[in-house]
Amino acid sequence: MTIRVVIADDQMMVREGFSVLLNAMPDIEVVGEAVHGREAVARVRELAPDVVLMDIRMPEMNGIEATREIIAADATAKVLVLTTFDLDEYVYQALRAGASGFLLKDASARQLADGVRVVASGEALLAPTVTKRLIHEFSRLSEAPRLMPAAHAAYGELTERETEVLVLIAQGLSNSEIAERLVVADSTIKTHVSRILVKLGLRDRTQAAVFAYEARLVTPG
Repeated sequence: MTIRVVIADDQMMVREGFSVLLNAMPDIEVVGEAVHGREAVARVRELAPDVVLMDIRMPEMNGIEATREIIAADATAKVLVLTTFDLDEYVYQALRAGASGFLLKDASARQLADGVRVVASGEALLAPTVTKRLIHEFSRLSEAPRLMPAAHAAYGELTERETEVLVLIAQGLSNSEIAERLVVADSTIKTHVSRILVKLGLRDRTQAAVFAYEARLVTPG
């Protein structure tokens, strides 16, 4: 199946460059573009893409606000945030707004395409450098407001193994990497992840990672 993508960025050269790179992939098609956040929201409503590539800094409505509106309208929407600014606040805000992943604009063509594929498949795209920054941000904001009160209330329902898997998700490990770490089958980890999401009432792995930070299950090492 072809992954349908909408690119939201106020710079024409960036949009055209990403379009060329992604359209060169046999399994990815750019179906629309937007020059600001408000147009991105409209394009997503109109085209229902599989993945939205969302710039952070745009006129009229920034990428954080646009992501929040897109997710509010469709909880299954998948947003991959792109920015040139490698700053803690953007990692923190984008993932809390509902983004499924975060990449810097200097990522290679392969990293960009792989990122789109990862997010389209329902996985979280949390690169190690991003994960470290997110951990730092939550440790700095000791009184960070909890956006997932229902999940915190249900946390006690997780088994010891499910809690272990949740921590590894928050550290940015894929299902295969978690399976290798715990010496179990990939299918077993998939089952654990599904149960974690259901028990905590979360929509995806990214929300699970953010929850783990909010619950202080992950601390700076």
